[in-house]
Amino acid sequence: MENSLLHTRIALLWGGWSDERPISKESATACLGALEEAGFSSVEMLDVAERETIRRLAAGDFDLAFVAMHGPFGEDGCIQGLLEVLHIPYTFSGVLASSMASDKAISRWVYEETGIPIAKGLSATDASKGTCAKILEALELPVFVKPAVNGSSHGVSKVSAPEELAPALELALQSSSHAVVEEAVAGMEITVPVIGGKDPRALPVIEVVTGAEFYDIKVKYEPSELHHVIPARLPEDVIARAQELALRAHTALGCWGASRSDFIVTPDGTPVILETNTIPGMTAASLLPDSAARSGMPFSELVTHLVEWALERPGVGTGALPRGAGEGA
Repeated sequence: MENSLLHTRIALLWGGWSDERPISKESATACLGALEEAGFSSVEMLDVAERETIRRLAAGDFDLAFVAMHGPFGEDGCIQGLLEVLHIPYTFSGVLASSMASDKAISRWVYEETGIPIAKGLSATDASKGTCAKILEALELPVFVKPAVNGSSHGVSKVSAPEELAPALELALQSSSHAVVEEAVAGMEITVPVIGGKDPRALPVIEVVTGAEFYDIKVKYEPSELHHVIPARLPEDVIARAQELALRAHTALGCWGASRSDFIVTPDGTPVILETNTIPGMTAASLLPDSAARSGMPFSELVTHLVEWALERPGVGTGALPRGAGEGA
C-alpha cells in the first residue's frame, strides 16, 4: 500500500440526530479500530451534531470524510451535500444515490424501471379512513408499513388485520413525511452486499435467520453468528440471480463504494427486493463486514478499499476549500 494513503487525514463522521445515532457510534468505533489496524495514522471520530465538527471540516483539517452515519442526515444525501460543498472526498455513495436509495418510494420506482422484482405496494401521506380504505382495496393483508425515509426497521409494522392499519401508518409517519405499504412476501430473507468503485462486484449472499416476524432493530445488532448463514442455503442459480439483481440496483441508483440490498426469495426462487442501504452497518455484528470476511477480505482491508474508492470517485474535490475561497473582494 502506498505510504501516502496511510497518512490521509480522516474525519470519521458519526452521530447526527437520527434514531440510529447509537448504532452510528458503534459503526464508527469499529471502523476506527479497523483503520488503525490497517495503518492509517490520522483518524479522528467526530460527532456531526457538534458545531465544532462543521467548523473543523470547513477549516481544512481533513483530507477525507469516512461517513459512519445511518438514517436521516447521514444516509439520505444531507451530509454528502455538505461535504461536496466543502470539496471533501467521502466514503460511500454521492448525494443523488443516497437520497434516492433512502426514500423507499423513489427506490421502488427505480427498481421497477430497471426490471428488479418488487412487492406490490403504494405510498401514503396520512392515516385517514379514506387512505386506509384505498390501501385495503388495493393490497391483500398482511402488509408491511414502513416510513419511506428511515433505517434499521425503525417505525416498521406488520399489519394482519384492518384495524391495525391506521396505527401502523401513524407510527410510520412520525419519522417520515410519507409511508410505504407493501404486501408481505413469504420466503427466505437474504442480503447481498456490493462493493467497489468503477467495477463493483457482489459479495457472498447472506441468509438472514431471525426467529422474528422480520429483521427488526433488535435482531440486526445481535451477534452475527445467531442470524447470518453464509453462503445462503439456496441453489446456485438463485444465488447468482440475487447477486445480479443487487448489482443492478447498486448501478441503477448510482451507488459507490458499497451498498447492501435486502431481498425475500419466494418459494419459486424469485428474489424480491426490499431496499438498498447505501451506508450498511459497520459493526462487528453487521452484514457487510461479515460477508466481506467470508470472501477473504478482513475488516481492515475493507475500510482501506473504501478510502481508496472514495478518493477515486469522479467529480469529487481533492480536499477542503482553500482558506479564503469564496470570500468577496
